[in-house]
Amino acid sequence: MKLARTRSKAPPNARDDAARDELERDDLLDLLDADVPAAVVCAHCGDADCSGCRNEQTRSGVVAIVAWERPGSPAMARLWATARATTFESDRFFESLPDGPIAPALRFAFASELLASASMALLALAPVALVAPRWVKHVLVDEAPAAVRLAAVGVPALATILVAAHVAHGWALDRGARRSGAPGATTRALRFGLYATGWDLVVGPLGALVLASKEGLGKALSIGSVIVDLPGRSARAFLRGCYRLDGGSAEPALRASYVAAAVATVVGAIAVVAALAAALLL
Repeated sequence: MKLARTRSKAPPNARDDAARDELERDDLLDLLDADVPAAVVCAHCGDADCSGCRNEQTRSGVVAIVAWERPGSPAMARLWATARATTFESDRFFESLPDGPIAPALRFAFASELLASASMALLALAPVALVAPRWVKHVLVDEAPAAVRLAAVGVPALATILVAAHVAHGWALDRGARRSGAPGATTRALRFGLYATGWDLVVGPLGALVLASKEGLGKALSIGSVIVDLPGRSARAFLRGCYRLDGGSAEPALRASYVAAAVATVVGAIAVVAALAAALLL
């Protein structure tokens, strides 16, 4: 830049210092005006690459908000966005899943499983209707009270059992991680299990229909490849992000979670059959 040539009584060194200070101020203003993106760093360790300080289990230093917990958008839009992320972006979603309250995750889980269970029940009824349409008509029309009771008991019961199995999965991950020497994070592990119910919504018949209508038939057909080892991939991502466990150190927690989920599913299936039998006998 051009400096004004004015006569000054200041000594030469003082004039040089003043000119240098003015140039530095101009350079600083140029930097402030430049289109430079803001840096996002961890509030705890100051590292821009930190995904949540390893000494801070709640990730309170990193903004990571689940779509379902973000206010403003319609509930169904937030539900679908979250369920889709748990399935198609499972590694990134569960590795960065933040700690937080249980209540919204529990609401998400029951909403997802109720929709998934209802759509599975309808899908199961479809082939029966093709083979024996008169019997299905008899059940739905002539035996409507019994059909309503069966649906009113069966769908919520199945949804509850699925939620319980996912909760057992998350709880067992936390127990297994503790045995591997990692600090406990029970609430966050339960949130993992509750949000993992999004898998059931997306891979079910209702999810396939939504994907086909919103993103095309090819995306709906891709579910077959996505669900391969989906629980395992998601659990490993969560263990990396929450407990810093990877590879062999994550195996004990993974084994514990599989056993717990299997036991919860078997017990739940027995409970569902008993509930359906009771509903039919009423």
